[in-house]
Amino acid sequence: MADATPAADTMFEHAACALLMTAADGLILRANATACSWLGYGEDELVGKLRVRDMLPVGARLFFNTHCQPILQVQGSVAEIQVDVRNRAQERMPMLLNIVRHREGDAIVDHWALFKASDRRAYERELLAARKAAEAAETELKKLNAQLSAADRRKDEFLATLSHELRNPLAPMRSALDVFKLRSARAGDDRLLQVFDRQLRHMTRLVDDLMEVSRITQGRMQLQRAPVELSALVRSAAQDMADTMKAARHSLRLFVEDGPIMVDGDATRLAQVVINLLTNAAKYTPDGGMIELHLGCKPGLAEIRVRDNGIGIPAAALATVFEMFSQLESALERAKGGLGIGLALVRGIVELHGGSIRAESEGLQQGSTFIVSLPLAADAVCPAEAAPVDAVPRAVRVMVVDDNQDAAETLAMALELFACEVVVAHSGAQALELVGVADPALALLDIGLPDMNGYELARRLRQLPGGAARTLIATTGWGQQKDRERAFDAGFDHHLTKPIDFELIKSLLSKAGAG
Repeated sequence: MADATPAADTMFEHAACALLMTAADGLILRANATACSWLGYGEDELVGKLRVRDMLPVGARLFFNTHCQPILQVQGSVAEIQVDVRNRAQERMPMLLNIVRHREGDAIVDHWALFKASDRRAYERELLAARKAAEAAETELKKLNAQLSAADRRKDEFLATLSHELRNPLAPMRSALDVFKLRSARAGDDRLLQVFDRQLRHMTRLVDDLMEVSRITQGRMQLQRAPVELSALVRSAAQDMADTMKAARHSLRLFVEDGPIMVDGDATRLAQVVINLLTNAAKYTPDGGMIELHLGCKPGLAEIRVRDNGIGIPAAALATVFEMFSQLESALERAKGGLGIGLALVRGIVELHGGSIRAESEGLQQGSTFIVSLPLAADAVCPAEAAPVDAVPRAVRVMVVDDNQDAAETLAMALELFACEVVVAHSGAQALELVGVADPALALLDIGLPDMNGYELARRLRQLPGGAARTLIATTGWGQQKDRERAFDAGFDHHLTKPIDFELIKSLLSKAGAG
């Protein structure tokens, strides 16, 4: 087979760069065809007639003489020197120069390779422009991220503040309702009170959900962990939902494995998980539906399942159904309303317990199943649950301190119906004046007082005679963990978030009376 490699002369003549051979003074001794083509000269016009410096502009010539020549003399070569070279038409051509010096006998010969740099400059300009565009985009992205983070923080702060402000008017309404219920316990028809009670509790749950959103999104939800027996918890949650199921004519079926199923968790939060899932099932199941609540156990895991035959979940929504404010239908189309945060709260609580939750559905109108998995406790034995407190000892002396007169008076009225001796103060100074006379065993202190905050009042009450033995309870619309910690640091024994359900303070009153 014939050799297809071109001859050396052909490679020299048609190289991809201009090749020159010059004497030490720059006189051109040889030029290839590429050089002649680029420079616009015939070979006979270059060889023996022109020096390379003759084709350099003044600035380039000065640079060559002061920088390139000394380097060439010292090290025998220079590489990638960019200069402009003038062609026959006196047009500037940006070029990169590589020069290697050789000694041939007594003569010194320089070999030049010249590469066009015009394409490189265009590439560098494009690269620079692209880099600037990328940097501008990155700067804009950082700016947008900062704006989104700030908006997210403002949203969390708004939700926390909104829920706090909504709780203040709910507090006297809750206390007033408790008074009406206690006074009309023997009345034959209490349907209006039941309506008021249901709607007020619903409003309170919505406000509580808003607060929980801010806690979860800010990573501030704290669990009060203890061994929890899930069988009793699940049955209790199902009982709590009985009225809701009855109102919608749903059938709620309960399947609970025999024997205790123990987890290490927060009983209140886990009950909230079950109730939220049952509420969700009731809401998205047409009236007269079937809802099932299962509690089972797998190796190392407790499993809670809530199954319904409701509207189902489209496949595309299964991945997003647990996101904040996610709703299958618009709020305007849903008769039962809601904030679209119940399932997000469930996921947040479950994950804080080290568990997981998933949703399953065959599609629209095929019902849905929510499966919660929780790690079992290492020790299956837990202390016996405290017996519920059904009554409050008589004659407990209580001081209520709140600058909201409606809230203070209605709470006092509710306490008096349980034979508590109640004194009311509307400022910190008034409370300090009355405490010596009333000598309360228990004090419920609002935090936002006009003359001093509740923390300062608690500290002063502790310093008074008998103050160490007195039970102090903070009552406030602020319910985040930092608020609880601040209350305990100030000397409070308990921290209750408004509106206060009277059932929550029965045990506290009982302990104060027993003391």
